[in-house]
Amino acid sequence: MRVTVFGTGYVGLVTGTCLAEVGNHVVCVDIDQAKVEGLNRGVIPIYEPGLEPMVRANHGAGRLRFTTDAAAAIAHGDTIFIAVGTPPDEDGSADLQYVLAVARSIGEHLSRPAVVVNKSTVPVGTADKVRATIAAALAARGADVAFEVASNPEFLKEGAAVNDCMRPDRIIVGSRSPRAVEQLRRLYAPFNRSHDRVVVMDERSAELTKYAANAMLATKISFMNEMANIAERVGADIEMVRHGIGSDPRIGHHFIYPGPGYGGSCFPKDVQALERIARQHDYPARILAAVEAVNDAQKGKLFELISRHFGGDVAGKTIAVWGLAFKPNTDDMREAPSRTLLAQLWAAGARVRAHDPEAMDEAARIFGERDDLVFCDSPDAALEGADALVLVTEWKAFNSPDFQAMAGRLRARVVFDGRNLFSPDAVEEAGLAYYGIGRGRTLRHD
Repeated sequence: MRVTVFGTGYVGLVTGTCLAEVGNHVVCVDIDQAKVEGLNRGVIPIYEPGLEPMVRANHGAGRLRFTTDAAAAIAHGDTIFIAVGTPPDEDGSADLQYVLAVARSIGEHLSRPAVVVNKSTVPVGTADKVRATIAAALAARGADVAFEVASNPEFLKEGAAVNDCMRPDRIIVGSRSPRAVEQLRRLYAPFNRSHDRVVVMDERSAELTKYAANAMLATKISFMNEMANIAERVGADIEMVRHGIGSDPRIGHHFIYPGPGYGGSCFPKDVQALERIARQHDYPARILAAVEAVNDAQKGKLFELISRHFGGDVAGKTIAVWGLAFKPNTDDMREAPSRTLLAQLWAAGARVRAHDPEAMDEAARIFGERDDLVFCDSPDAALEGADALVLVTEWKAFNSPDFQAMAGRLRARVVFDGRNLFSPDAVEEAGLAYYGIGRGRTLRHD
């Protein structure tokens, strides 16, 4: 099939590449000329496991092309995906300017029937706005071209996006058009062979499904962080609690890991956007507001522990930071807890020695050159001259450090484990003080 994808971010690039991988002819469009030229040379602008070789293979085979020519791309596609960003507006609601700009462009250039598929995460009712925008542009041209609009939200996890796209657990198709539904069923047939994963519903339900899924996962994270803060105060160990409640199949083990708060491109903005949608319809979404508030507060948890240990004075201290990305297997630092921690450390007069397997270039772009920030080539290098270690992102490379060697390098002999990755006993047996998230034993180090 002939497919056009507007946007070459995480969603657009992964979606377009995976559709090309199963034999479709895909053209991806972006307004960034340098990015498009790089992609056509095989330069991938994001780190996502498995994506780079797949892009290069499909581009080399002629099934995947990148362009800034919107008109030519629209002429190419029988199915046209909108996969551009919907960043938070000033009030936290989703900004639809890029989605509607693509819709206008489609209306200005469409010359034959097509199914327009909204892949971006958008407020309920956006499909209607996209439909109206395309129709208005067609009318302005005096053109009569049949088109359908469908909502097909993505459920890709950064760090596992290629696998999620190739082996989806569900494919939501929001459309009241039998033609659009059938066309998307055919397009997704290669990903739907073992059992039917397609769930068909109306557009508004599909749009809300995406927000509801992310809000539910964010709620689990904030709830667990709330429990961790209670556990710390009552002398319980949240890791024991996690095992206890995760054994209940109604709860499960997924997304109940305490930590320094969630980040990334989806959860923060989607929880905000859904709460604003509810407010616009005169409904106070109290749980969503609480999820957001708990997460904002939790991002200060690591600095709270550091400050507590050092008696409120971290000025002049050097802190080794392991992990900058908001999660492992990505270089994405959008809304990352590390950004809050670093800002708090710098404001308090501390210096940082940081290491991340993939995100240091992105961190250098964000923070620029600073006297109080050194990027280190390895986890061990980050410990050189440091008073304390803070683990922020649970990369596998950080799983099993030599705590005895660490104890000989850290001047203050203290570890702050933001992901409860380490065994407290192993850390303390090496002569290091241990602080985790929601582990009541950390109180005894005060």
